[in-house]
Amino acid sequence: MLSFLVSFVPRAVTQGIPLLFGCTGEIITEKSGNLNLGIPGVMYVGGICGVIGSFFYERSLGGAAINPVLGILVPLLCCLLGSLIMGLVYCFLTVSLRANQNVTGLALTTFGVGFGNFFGGSLVKLSGADVPSIALSSTSKLFRAQLPFASSLGGFGAVFLSYGFLAYVAILIAVGASYVLNHTRVGLQLRAVGENPATADAAGINITRYKYVTTCVGCMIAGLGGLYYVMDYANGVWSNDAFGDRGWLAIALVIFTIWRPALSIPASILFGGLYILNLYIPIGKDLAVKELYKMLPYVVTIVVLVFSSLRNKRENQPPESLGLPYFRENR
Repeated sequence: MLSFLVSFVPRAVTQGIPLLFGCTGEIITEKSGNLNLGIPGVMYVGGICGVIGSFFYERSLGGAAINPVLGILVPLLCCLLGSLIMGLVYCFLTVSLRANQNVTGLALTTFGVGFGNFFGGSLVKLSGADVPSIALSSTSKLFRAQLPFASSLGGFGAVFLSYGFLAYVAILIAVGASYVLNHTRVGLQLRAVGENPATADAAGINITRYKYVTTCVGCMIAGLGGLYYVMDYANGVWSNDAFGDRGWLAIALVIFTIWRPALSIPASILFGGLYILNLYIPIGKDLAVKELYKMLPYVVTIVVLVFSSLRNKRENQPPESLGLPYFRENR
């Protein structure tokens, strides 16, 4: 049993960290009343922007040794910048122009996937690779670097200390977001904007600023999930359409965690475990059973949604103005 946990838990955590980034970013966004269904596209753009920065930085070295600081900062900043632009586009359309949030989010997802595939294919041609993928091994090693003493601590080290630094950043961001939302004045005002923007506006809270800032911050956090997937989970290898449905799973996690960032930490690990559970259960050659196991995260989300709806507790419901544009004239 212990050997199973030592093998299963680290893979579940690694699988769940991109979901944790996406879920935390979307929770922060939705707390302002913005429903951003463009998170899958944002994660895609964050991943490819980090790949672009890393690709050109590694090429500029000309075979020289990579600078560890620049090797991390260049893709990290490129990822954050690309994700920020996606957030600004979403806010301009939905907050300033009051476009439909559902349609805008889906459009951003379509755009983000197309953007990533286009530039990913272009980088493959520039690299002259024989396979349709890009390998950024030097940069990936920096992102996957573990604590030097982790391997000497046996099972404890494997379960808790065997991850790259972005995994711990994701957990810290989730804990920090939970604290800000529940124990600070900024968090109180943000929740007021999401619940009743008219009342918040009457109290002197700048609705537009809160929506812009939180949505952009949420997109930047979600974009880190894409960067983690490429640089850590995929060992620095970019392949078009490799993300699968992780962006949509991150959105499903928001419902599963009932809009609580702290709960997204164990929930993302649970979803990561459910996502790879089919690899650990002997199912032979029955592919239909394998596909059924892949449905588990979505089935669990639906069950939780049904039970939370039946209980009908106010604290388990989404922000009241979620997905609705705010018109000050209607106040």
